[in-house]
Amino acid sequence: MELRKEFKYSLVVPTSMGVRITPINGQPVHSSSTFIMHATSAETNVASISSYLGMPVKVLTRFVKDSPISALIKSNLASRHMDYEGKDVPQGGPWGYRHQFNIADSGYGVRGPRVHNDRAGEVGLSLSIDDFDLDRLFHREGVQIIHLSGLIAALSSETSRFCLELARFAKKSGTRISFDLNHRASFWKGREEELREVFSEIAGLADILIGNEEDFQLCLGIKGPDAGGRDIDSQIDSFKEMIGRVKEAFPQTTVFANTLREVVSVNTHMWGAILHEGNNWHVVKPREIHVLDRIGGGDGFVGGLLYGILRGWESERWLQFAWAAGAMATTFLTDYAQPADEEQVWSIWEGNARVKR
Repeated sequence: MELRKEFKYSLVVPTSMGVRITPINGQPVHSSSTFIMHATSAETNVASISSYLGMPVKVLTRFVKDSPISALIKSNLASRHMDYEGKDVPQGGPWGYRHQFNIADSGYGVRGPRVHNDRAGEVGLSLSIDDFDLDRLFHREGVQIIHLSGLIAALSSETSRFCLELARFAKKSGTRISFDLNHRASFWKGREEELREVFSEIAGLADILIGNEEDFQLCLGIKGPDAGGRDIDSQIDSFKEMIGRVKEAFPQTTVFANTLREVVSVNTHMWGAILHEGNNWHVVKPREIHVLDRIGGGDGFVGGLLYGILRGWESERWLQFAWAAGAMATTFLTDYAQPADEEQVWSIWEGNARVKR
């Protein structure tokens, strides 16, 4: 996958920003009195791998005017070395617009994590293509890859249209399109036919298509892996067959990626992945990782994959770096990894956790 070099931005992500509130010490929300709060979104989790490693990244979003949460988010994005662009929308009073709240505990041991999304009145629900000068962004500035997420594409009818129009414009401009399907049942309820059509068109424009077995089935109607395997490792051939069916349905896509996760306990996972690029298959068989907080691990994987593509590496290294970036994200209390340098990520791939002095 060759990419031109005359671009202002390596990666652009449309998103709806919010904050996550998490109890300390892995405690449940309902029994806690002390919480930490940080800015978050799945799409900026992805972009953080590239931004922390020195690539120019831009976020397309909306903000609530004069909101302290909005100010926190803007400050956070700047601290993550990200440019951002978006309208400041008047709140419209106490019952008007706001940024989403993601209320979640990390779980511990045998007690699984629980996540509650509070998105009523979310300012990002009304994201519009008219908010942005696409000719400037794609033609005069230039974008190597735009990364779209199914979370934003399914958020509302407005955001579905927004993502679809972005994908169409990016395709005409020669920008590569990455699409992480990211199915959420609560977003799809009552909109299945509408969203299947939107997701299928975006997938038909995408150069890079990412998901898991449920994403491909529920978003695109592709038959998943055969049931009956004792564990994920034993089902790898079935996962490959599923990706083959996806490729047949979307022949213009050149890169397909599928994460593999088996949860032993909240803090111990078997983590693996499959990548199909051109005629090449690459597999990382599930390996044990120790998890501080699982939220953002899949986003870290996608971020590492896109970084490897942007760096122009061989496709086998894309998958290795993606696996390691995803594993790294699960060691942070933020939803995104903050790599100090490439070597730190590669040391995770190599299994080298020795102290560096």
